Amino acid sequence: MSAARIGLALGSGAARGWAHIGVLKALTGAGIEVSAVCGSSIGAVIGAAFAAGKLAELEAWARKLSWHNVIGQLDLRPSGGGLIAGERATKTLADLIGHADIQTLPIRYGAVATELGSGREVWLKDGDLARAIRASIAMPGLLAPLNLDGQWLVDGGLVNPVPVSLCRALGPEVVLAVNLNGGIAGRHRLRPVPVKADNGSNDTRGLADLLRDGAGNLLAQLLRQDRQQPGYFDVLLGAVNIMQDQITRARLAGDPPDLLLQPRLQHIAMMEFNRAGESIAAGEAAMQALLPALRDLLSDL
Repeated sequence: MSAARIGLALGSGAARGWAHIGVLKALTGAGIEVSAVCGSSIGAVIGAAFAAGKLAELEAWARKLSWHNVIGQLDLRPSGGGLIAGERATKTLADLIGHADIQTLPIRYGAVATELGSGREVWLKDGDLARAIRASIAMPGLLAPLNLDGQWLVDGGLVNPVPVSLCRALGPEVVLAVNLNGGIAGRHRLRPVPVKADNGSNDTRGLADLLRDGAGNLLAQLLRQDRQQPGYFDVLLGAVNIMQDQITRARLAGDPPDLLLQPRLQHIAMMEFNRAGESIAAGEAAMQALLPALRDLLSDL
C-alpha cells in the first residue's frame, strides 16, 4: 500500500508506550507502509526508533528490562527542575536510536514538547533526534526540562497527548492515532513486583525494598507502596493520568483522527517499564483487530 497515505500519531503514556511497538509490528507485518510518524513523550521515543530504522533494537532492549534496570536509568538529582537529571536515560536512548538529523530520516518524523514559560505547544521536526526525544519526555516533577534553542521544554503530553494535528501537518492522507490513556484515569498505583533474589528463589518484594543506600534511600521513600496514603509517585502519576485523559478527550473531539486505536492497557502502571512484553502484545492485538477497518478506509481513497 502507498506509504504516502498513512501517518501515525503515537500518544503519551509512560510504560504503556511499549504498546506502540506492537502496533508498528502489526502494521509492517501486514505489509502496510507508513510515511509519517509523530509522538508525544513515550510516543516520541517509539516513533523515533521506527523512523530511524531502530525499532527492533529498542524492542530487544525493552523486553530485557527488569526493575533493577529501570532503577539504573534514574540518576537522582533533585536540583535541576526534576527529581531525575535524565542523562542516563538520554544516553541509553541515543545509543539505541542515534543522533540522526530528523530531516535526514527516511520517514517523516515529529515530536511534541511544551514550552515551560508560555505553555505553548512546540513541534520538533528538525535538528538532533535524541534531543527532540529528550525534550518530549521531560515529565514535570520527574525529569528535568531541556533547554533547546533558548526554550525550556517539558513533556509534550501536557498540551497534546495524542498529536493528530502534528501528524496531519506531516502530510499523510490517513491519520491513525494511538491513545494509551483511554479509561485509565486513577489507575496509577505501583504494585509489588516479583524479582529474582540472589539465591535464585522467587521474591515478591516491592520496588522500595530493592533500593538500599545512597540516593536509593530517597527513591525508596518516593516509590514506597504504603496503601494507607498515596505516596509521591501515586500523586504525581495519578494527576498526570487525569490531566492527560481530559486533554486527550478534548483534543480528539476537536481534531479527530481517521482511525483511533486504544489498546487495553489498564493493567499496566505508568512506571512498569519492565512489562514490555505484555504491552507490546496488547498493542499488536489491538492493531490486528483494526486492520480490516484500515484496509477498508484505504480502499475508499
